[in-house]
Amino acid sequence: MTPLLEVSDLVKHFSVARSSFRDPQQAIRAVDGLSFHVNKGETLSIVGESGCGKSTVGKAILRLVQPTSGELRFDGKSYTEAPAREMKAVRRRLQAVFQDPYSSMNPRMRVGETIAEPLYNFRLAKSSTEAAEKVRDLLARVGLPTDAGSRYPHEFSGGQRQRICIARALAPGADLIICDEAVSALDVSVKAQIVNLLSDLQGRTGVAFLFISHDLAIVEHLTHRIAVMYLGKIVEIADRRQLFLRAHHPYSRALLSAVLEPRLNAHKKRIVLKGDVPNPAHPPSGCRFHTRCPAAFERCRTEEPLLRSIEGSHLSACHLS
Repeated sequence: MTPLLEVSDLVKHFSVARSSFRDPQQAIRAVDGLSFHVNKGETLSIVGESGCGKSTVGKAILRLVQPTSGELRFDGKSYTEAPAREMKAVRRRLQAVFQDPYSSMNPRMRVGETIAEPLYNFRLAKSSTEAAEKVRDLLARVGLPTDAGSRYPHEFSGGQRQRICIARALAPGADLIICDEAVSALDVSVKAQIVNLLSDLQGRTGVAFLFISHDLAIVEHLTHRIAVMYLGKIVEIADRRQLFLRAHHPYSRALLSAVLEPRLNAHKKRIVLKGDVPNPAHPPSGCRFHTRCPAAFERCRTEEPLLRSIEGSHLSACHLS
């Protein structure tokens, strides 16, 4: 079966302004060679510390930033260098929900107009009457009253605004929605409601999610597979159950040890990482995690580990395997 989304050796570097002409050109290596896929109807979560490159991955997939190199394929067709006309067809099926729902909407547009915009943009409604009917249906799907379409974004709570953004992402019939920290700004109870909504929508429509988050407790309720990122690299990919019960990479174990919920913390002892995350403009040689890894040895400092199979589809990039 062809994956819905295929990311192959994705690289995104950002140039840094030089302080003088004599200084060499430097680049922030935000994403440095990622490969993964998302199947139809599944949720893949990307987790890691702030600054590891998670959000840049999402923006590169959406082509909001142009990848430095690598290939992006949607439903078997490459769109890495696709022109605007071809990208419009991809974007109808590839939508996004961002962290701040208020800044994601035009405050001068009514909610109904916001949700209807993709219907008109992709010519999915033949008339205003048909568009209004679809908007009411979408509002009902995300648990909002049908009269919400006549109100403005500032009249809603944060959780309600995020429901509006989800409705807008569903409007063009998206097959994959990238959720970039979509619940991180919400209260705990509201987070649970949104996660339950996403799970319910997936069950009813078959939509796939690429869920970007730093919150493992939230990820555990929603995802099928998890990719752990550190300093621009994926260090482990595994089925949700495999990762929570048998995490292999030392960084994954450290992340899991920080989870407060005992049922998720298979590693009873808290692992405290020493030092700071290295500068992405000058990542360490060898394994990028070796400067903070409690199990590092000489090979880790000189040779970069490859992401390889530990058990079936469980992949890890560690010399200890």
